[in-house]
Amino acid sequence: MGQPGCATGIARLRVISTGEGRQQATGDPRALMPGDISSGALMPSFADALSENSQGTIIAIEVTTGARNNRFPAGYNVWRKTIGCQVTALAISGRANRAVVTLISEYHGVPVSTITIVAGAADSRKRISINGMTKDHVLERLESGMSDNKEG
Repeated sequence: MGQPGCATGIARLRVISTGEGRQQATGDPRALMPGDISSGALMPSFADALSENSQGTIIAIEVTTGARNNRFPAGYNVWRKTIGCQVTALAISGRANRAVVTLISEYHGVPVSTITIVAGAADSRKRISINGMTKDHVLERLESGMSDNKEG
């Protein structure tokens, strides 16, 4: 006799992955968790998504278009090391790119002219330059914004 509701009468096993294999690779059970849980902080650090050049700071972002609300930062992708950005505009004729630039400029309180899309103008993953702002200042603003859970 098989399992009830099973047409073949053969029971199938379900394998549930707990991620132990990946944890064993590093030997650290916290290896899969974002943020530094040893210090009690559960929020991810945005530092890996930021780089600095001679003009200012470059932010790696991942854009979701057609969202219900404009929102930045809208999370953090630990594996891609990108900061989430959601805009209501659709990716048609550069509307979403303009919305991203406007949203980031409003969030950081800088003029739109200081924000430039350095890479990814036709992709959901972009690199955005904020001229005149240091990496530390941008990082401080991003982390305080996530703790306040602000929406733009």
